[in-house]
Amino acid sequence: MLEITGLVAAYGPVRALNGIDLSVGQGAITAVLGANGAGKTTLLRTISGLLSPAAGTVRLAGRDITGGKPEDLVRLGMAHVPEGRGVIVELTVEENLRLGGLWRRDRAWLRTGTTAMFDLFPPLARRRHRRAETLSGGERQMLAIGRALMSKPRLLLLDEPSLGLAPRTAAQIVATLSTLRTESGLTLLLVEQNAATALSIADRAVVLNLGRKVADDEAASLAADDRVRRAYLEM
Repeated sequence: MLEITGLVAAYGPVRALNGIDLSVGQGAITAVLGANGAGKTTLLRTISGLLSPAAGTVRLAGRDITGGKPEDLVRLGMAHVPEGRGVIVELTVEENLRLGGLWRRDRAWLRTGTTAMFDLFPPLARRRHRRAETLSGGERQMLAIGRALMSKPRLLLLDEPSLGLAPRTAAQIVATLSTLRTESGLTLLLVEQNAATALSIADRAVVLNLGRKVADDEAASLAADDRVRRAYLEM
């Protein structure tokens, strides 16, 4: 689904990514792990078009999308849920969801899609007419994910979906991501500070350190690798 070769990204003179190679299989969950400053968020921003790469290529289902505009990449089947649970707080829950599907110009999907999101995230259904500013942190994260899913993506990029959430809420969201992959075949690229959580649902994982890839293996193998766990994952 996603093939990255030699990806380089920089903020001024500082290289945040230095020659990253990454392959994400269709229908798989791939975790991107590493300490703060490793380049995880920069990787997602570069893939989704929020940051232009200095070098390298990004291919989505075989199509070169390097440096593409974010809105064009959404139309090609990519959705990005950035860190920070970004929702439009002045809009209601339902309005936020409908906004995520507007570009499809499919009135039927706006109805059926919002219903599907309420089924996926029941707390949102109970608050569908409330402004997003009234939601808890966990509910805002559900809304951010639901809004991204309203674009019917083939590939979903998620940046720290459990950050700052209560353990029970974080576990519910992680379980939902696993369900999405199982039931709809959605491909996920997941950045997560909690390595144990990410490895528990991922098929494969890569570890970044200071903008370079230092490990790339099946999730179970990385979870059992004491050297990687001690050096990079704080496990």
